Amino acid sequence: MKHFAASAMLALCALGLPVQGLAGDVDPASVPEIKRSRLQLYLTPREAYEVLRKDAAHTLFLDVRTRAEAMYVGMPTMADGLVPYVEHQELMTDWDERRHMYQLMANSDFLPEAEGRLKAKGLTKADRVILICRSGDRSARAADLLANAGYTQVYSIIDGFEGDAAKDGPQAGQRIVNGWKNAGLPWTYKLEKQKMYFPR
Repeated sequence: MKHFAASAMLALCALGLPVQGLAGDVDPASVPEIKRSRLQLYLTPREAYEVLRKDAAHTLFLDVRTRAEAMYVGMPTMADGLVPYVEHQELMTDWDERRHMYQLMANSDFLPEAEGRLKAKGLTKADRVILICRSGDRSARAADLLANAGYTQVYSIIDGFEGDAAKDGPQAGQRIVNGWKNAGLPWTYKLEKQKMYFPR
């Protein structure tokens, strides 16, 4: 894992980007277990934005949330594509008692779709990939899947798009704590068809 972090720092230096930005100011030990990935490469939303602002051409930025989330909650304007890590069942007939929502299923298209987006951008599995989900747990699982498939620089945005829910106060349960949207980073409700995922 240290090898991957060292490779990332060298790549950053070559680009003239601040090393702390891509290596991340996030201490892997401080990341909640549910948000940890095998590669232990994490970025805050602001760090991810700065990397993309300076070097989007050499970075694949994927939103791994469901199609419904992108459609109803919005999406980062800088994302190269929506590639759901999991998706709702077509008819949404099964219920997840633990999460109090319709059951999610693994998206079997995830790996081929991610690879297609990577190749379309002229990148390889050795290039930087940044993933974002709602709050950082699915992006960590998706990062593991990509790492197992040979990707070496997969970063998870630890706070996700909507961020974590407030634990107390009048807004308890609302996602107002952190995340891409709460940081005031560019996002939109207007989706671009070429960035969207369509089942095979």
